[in-house]
Amino acid sequence: MPKAKTVYVCRVCGRRAVRPLGRCPQCGEWNTYEPVVEGPEKGATGAPRGRTPVPLAEVPAREAVRWPVPMPEVARVLGGGLMPGSLILLGGDPGIGKSTLLLQVAMALAQDRKVLYVSGEESAVQIRLRAQRLRPEGAFPQNLYLLAETHLETIVHGVDQVAPQVLVVDSIQTVYQPDLEGVPGGVTQVRESALRFQQLAKSREMAVFLIGHVTKEGVLAGPKLLEHLVDTVLYLEGDRFQTFRILRSVKNRFGPTSETGVFEMTDRGLREVPNPSEVFLAGRVVDAPGSAIAVTMEGTRPMLIEVQGLTSPSPYGQPRRTAIGLDPYRMQLVLAVLTRRVGLRLGDQDVFVSVVGGLRIQEPAVDLALAVAVASSLQDRPVRADMVFIGEVGLSGELREVGHLAARVQEAAQLGFRAAVVPRVLSSRKPRWPEGLEVIEARTLRQALRHALV
Repeated sequence: MPKAKTVYVCRVCGRRAVRPLGRCPQCGEWNTYEPVVEGPEKGATGAPRGRTPVPLAEVPAREAVRWPVPMPEVARVLGGGLMPGSLILLGGDPGIGKSTLLLQVAMALAQDRKVLYVSGEESAVQIRLRAQRLRPEGAFPQNLYLLAETHLETIVHGVDQVAPQVLVVDSIQTVYQPDLEGVPGGVTQVRESALRFQQLAKSREMAVFLIGHVTKEGVLAGPKLLEHLVDTVLYLEGDRFQTFRILRSVKNRFGPTSETGVFEMTDRGLREVPNPSEVFLAGRVVDAPGSAIAVTMEGTRPMLIEVQGLTSPSPYGQPRRTAIGLDPYRMQLVLAVLTRRVGLRLGDQDVFVSVVGGLRIQEPAVDLALAVAVASSLQDRPVRADMVFIGEVGLSGELREVGHLAARVQEAAQLGFRAAVVPRVLSSRKPRWPEGLEVIEARTLRQALRHALV
């Protein structure tokens, strides 16, 4: 039988080495190599024996039955409900509301199912106090059990005692096994603990939620294996000083990725926002220069957002370019097109752009709204208040078509907008536009600006 051996793994990027290195040659981080014992003597799970390959046609078919989640925004992100036997990883910045959200989910699911909430960072009394804040009336479900523990075997013993259908672990970085090398949160401990929870989820048809810490770069801490191992990876995003939170799916084996749920942080926890477009446009100042409305897609949901732009003569030799909630490289591209193709003088102007509400938008469909907001601010001319802008800006100043155009225009019509500027659509693919909304098809950015500015 082969003996166990020790290798060294970078806890940041997962690169392996036969000896500890001061600096990782792959990610460049210092002092990140930790020992990992490999071999049959160590590990949480063993390889199954006695299984033989079978033809795909002989595998019994089973219809996927999801458990309903009483929180519609969470159910949307999970793909319509909670799959039995799934392993779900939730990450986010410290203090963003991960524990609060999963405690709300646990209390909602405990109305019909048995739920075990395991915390390695808080005591049971602290969790009870947080639950009282979420439900001041004190109507706690009887099927919700609490366990403040970090020892993996003790957690497994608690699972054996309660036999829950849903398990919440807060957080995976606090769980440890004494017989393994490394501290809690290290590569070895996180990997083996996650493997054990995966085994529990699959063998008992139990849904398992794992809360994961993130690094200063905003990625999940621990080995990359953790994200590959789980079925679903969720991120809770938002500014800690803003009230809105976005729950985003970046991986989902049981549903579409890039789905989002919108929440508002209140004194009673996270409140679901069923119509985020109305919320993000609530404080909008009509007829103010430098403001344009874009329609972005968050998963399958169209969402209206306000993009603001501000230009100001630069007192320095090098003008500033600042983007909040938008890709700064796309902002630079749009500004270059405005300067070269439209003829706007931005070389001596400081330019600031922002997405209202603390959202982070990556898709290029907001390019047109960004260009309109900057041009409006530079010329001090307001934008039509009842108009939305959809389209990607190319380097030649042309407008390019984006996906889900009909759904975006339909959402704008439902919220009372009367006009939309979109890229020119080929007649063979032209959708049926909603009644009561004027759709202006522009070929270039210059044409779009003529229709947009009052």
